[in-house]
Amino acid sequence: MAHVVTQACCGDASCVFACPVNAIHPTPDEADFGLAEMLYIDPVSCVDCGACVGACPVGAIVPDTKLQEAQLPFVDVNALFHCAGRTYPPQAPVMPVAAKDPAGGVLRVAIVGSGPAALYAADELLKRPGVEVDMIDRLPTPHGLVRAGVAPDHQATKSIDGLFRQIEDQPGFGYFLNVDVGTHLTHDELLDHHHAVVYATGAAQDRTLGIPGEQLPGSATATDFVAWYNGHPEHAGDTFDLSGERAVIVGNGNVALDVARILATHPTRLVSTDIADHALQALRESAVREIVLLGRRGAAEAAFTLPELIGLLSRDDIDVEVEGADLTRPVDDVMVGQKLSALRAAAARPRREGNRRIVFRFATSPVEVLGGEQVAGVRVRRNQLITVGGVVRPVPTDDASTIETGLLLRSIGYRGAAVAGVPFDEAAGVIPNTGGRVDATPQTYAVGWIKRGPTGFIGTNKTCAQETVEHLLADFNAGLLPDPGSSRRAFAAFVRSRVPELVDLHGWRAIDRAERLDGARQGRTRRKLTDVAELFEVADGAHQPRTTWRDLARRHGASRGSVRRMGKSRPRVD
Repeated sequence: MAHVVTQACCGDASCVFACPVNAIHPTPDEADFGLAEMLYIDPVSCVDCGACVGACPVGAIVPDTKLQEAQLPFVDVNALFHCAGRTYPPQAPVMPVAAKDPAGGVLRVAIVGSGPAALYAADELLKRPGVEVDMIDRLPTPHGLVRAGVAPDHQATKSIDGLFRQIEDQPGFGYFLNVDVGTHLTHDELLDHHHAVVYATGAAQDRTLGIPGEQLPGSATATDFVAWYNGHPEHAGDTFDLSGERAVIVGNGNVALDVARILATHPTRLVSTDIADHALQALRESAVREIVLLGRRGAAEAAFTLPELIGLLSRDDIDVEVEGADLTRPVDDVMVGQKLSALRAAAARPRREGNRRIVFRFATSPVEVLGGEQVAGVRVRRNQLITVGGVVRPVPTDDASTIETGLLLRSIGYRGAAVAGVPFDEAAGVIPNTGGRVDATPQTYAVGWIKRGPTGFIGTNKTCAQETVEHLLADFNAGLLPDPGSSRRAFAAFVRSRVPELVDLHGWRAIDRAERLDGARQGRTRRKLTDVAELFEVADGAHQPRTTWRDLARRHGASRGSVRRMGKSRPRVD
């Protein structure tokens, strides 16, 4: 018997170092760690001790005897990774932890952003005594794409917020939410109050298609759609036309798969999740029955990962069709071969009555969005696939057609956005850096997608953060980070003078608690607050004096004796 890594894998490698027999790969020191779609347990060397289960922050590791039917394909997936003739040392090397020089005094660091990369960086910093971290985000709620990006039917993946809560509980951690660096505060002002600033702002901008009609109403980004159904406060008021029977998504990465799957899911399967109320209601009224995903290259080059494909194909309520792909093409990569095999099996399945369907249309590129006041369709062109220098490239042909649709969503990649006062590489869409040190900008660092581009998964940010923090600490120990000469209290007062509606850690915990309690009443994981005014009201309530039974008794003129008698029964005060 062995343990198996399943679809929910976040890839943060906590399990790697918990394993006593080095059975989990790739490890952070292996070349393909940042490229792997998940981590894999070798069924031969696994001794079934279960140490990895406790280390996994998202519950992705399961004994093979307890796998659910939809998880059974992962037995082969884990085994196949280890059948490629790989050799390993007896034990995965543990990355050394750079020490902080206690003679340097308190180290104060501002982290801009509050997603996984930011929180992993905070965790690495707070492992050392004498460190204070001020985490700043322009939204009134933290956790970045874990809250606003992960699909609501992937609650196991979202459970990593339990790890985030542990990081937030560490001494020296503080939130400054609803604060926009570049608007409310400048980079230089952050440095006035901190030894260093770490940017973890992600890749928030979508790439464009660059075709006629792209800006028509009904043409939007998959990112906006994801933010809408996840209750992002800036997108709660968005509307999407779901009155037609077909939606088209340009792109076939994991985000495109998420959007297609949510559109194809019957709303009854979403009612227990944290999907936004407005999105759930819109999906109840949706007429969409077919979702077409356009990929300019072939199935072997599709950007979606094998775990996500397996998860989709396990659904008995969604049919999958495949067009324009040579699914029998031989490939060298074992995991790509598994993708093609899974797609072949899906294409051969009979259609099921009443099911909504997802159509993978490969070797196809959009050339024009059609319509007048609203999207009416998209004109596409078939591609011929040629291999140049080992790379498959699409070459347009004269074979053109039109797909009728009222909703077009693009999901073709992301790039970071510039922050005022910080260098920015427009071509790469990142902050230029060397190992996390921002080029030619002292006391400034980067982590996550804004550091390395939109690659990797949630847990990839852990090793990324370790690298950046190691360099930051080395600079601090070398005396390269001048003392700001300011206290945390002074910084908090300064920020509040700029942003009266500041949400701190107590405010966030009040929001989190309210959402979970409200969700529990409805049998849901949480019910997200999407109205900014309501978010501020709940957060502000965390700082109001708490009314006790003694307060009520005294307020109504009760005597000291009656207060004592009341104390014996301690009436509940809501």
